[in-house]
Amino acid sequence: MTDQRPGVTDGSPAGPSAALITTIALAAGALVANIYYAQPLVAEIAAELGIDADFAGALTSTTQIGYGIGLFFLVSLADRVENKRLVLVTLTITLLGLIGMASATAVIPFFIASFLIGVCSTGAQVLIPLIAHLVPLNRRGRVVGNVMGAVLTGIMLARPVSLFVAASFGWRAVFLFSAGLMAVIGLSLAVMLPRQMPQTTMTYPQILSSMKDLIRDTPVLRWRSAYQAIIFCAFNLFWTAIPFALSEHFGLNQHQIGLFALAGAGGALAAPVVGRLADRGLGTLLSAIAMVGIAVFFAVSGYAVMAGALVLAALCAVLIDAAVQANQIVSQRIIFAIAPEKRGRLNAIYMTSAFIGGAIGSTLGTVIYHLGGWSGTAASGAGLGLFGLALFALEQRKR
Repeated sequence: MTDQRPGVTDGSPAGPSAALITTIALAAGALVANIYYAQPLVAEIAAELGIDADFAGALTSTTQIGYGIGLFFLVSLADRVENKRLVLVTLTITLLGLIGMASATAVIPFFIASFLIGVCSTGAQVLIPLIAHLVPLNRRGRVVGNVMGAVLTGIMLARPVSLFVAASFGWRAVFLFSAGLMAVIGLSLAVMLPRQMPQTTMTYPQILSSMKDLIRDTPVLRWRSAYQAIIFCAFNLFWTAIPFALSEHFGLNQHQIGLFALAGAGGALAAPVVGRLADRGLGTLLSAIAMVGIAVFFAVSGYAVMAGALVLAALCAVLIDAAVQANQIVSQRIIFAIAPEKRGRLNAIYMTSAFIGGAIGSTLGTVIYHLGGWSGTAASGAGLGLFGLALFALEQRKR
């Protein structure tokens, strides 16, 4: 059951109001951005907290580990706990964690705050299936596309925003800024978000246990999780390695690299278009185009960097992001239609798979670049695209 509030008419053709959709999109993007704010600031934070340079990467990996845990264990709670309450609790803990990071003067409190932020930032993945539930099927792809566009924008803007704010006010101001944003978003959702009671009577242990059955009994979930794991691996591979290439081949400094990342966020503009096309039944074609696009644009980026063509490299970044976005929107539209009472678990499995792929891509990004330079990185990314395309062709053949 859902509360009937102005602008929210679950089950009616109107669906949620534009204001609610916009607020949820901003909330999802802002929550996910919290995972990435510290990445470009690790050296500065490590120096102030007395962390050895060799272990500075742990400052961000702690947040990412928390996010991975939250994707599986917290997002699945959406099938058991009233969704609005779950979202507001995660937002509140995220806010407190951000204040903890901003005020930390020692390593342990910083790590604890980082972990809590990672776990609770997965509240974004509770909001996405919730808005999919509220929206009529004929508009679902478009609306999910808009929200996912905000998520990708949050990911892409987090690093440059972090650099720009820290350059003017110090690194602690970045987390205080985000804490203020969480407070505003939390108050807005408290007023606007309808209550959404889960449709299952299963206990939490039963929900966790049932996830293995979902994986076994839902082939489309397995395929879609595999595609997004591969594509998100390529995405993180690109954005982990490209700062090295921009510095070495183009001589860009940190602020200029931040502007490059800002330009790359333009790929999020594809989200509304992709959503509309998915609503028209073109999801299969869009996924195939996304796989091909990853392969082609990685290959072109290899030429662009070697040739010193910065504009072409930026265009490749935009198009790679658009390809990632396209497959994400199509995949989530498909899995959200499987069983409304299982959306939390379905999304938990799907997003955990994508996160694992992304974590592998982040690790491979530095390793492959240092072994083979940008040429090796571009070849690896293109290979991932072709691998995804081969799996996609295999799925179509089995059907």
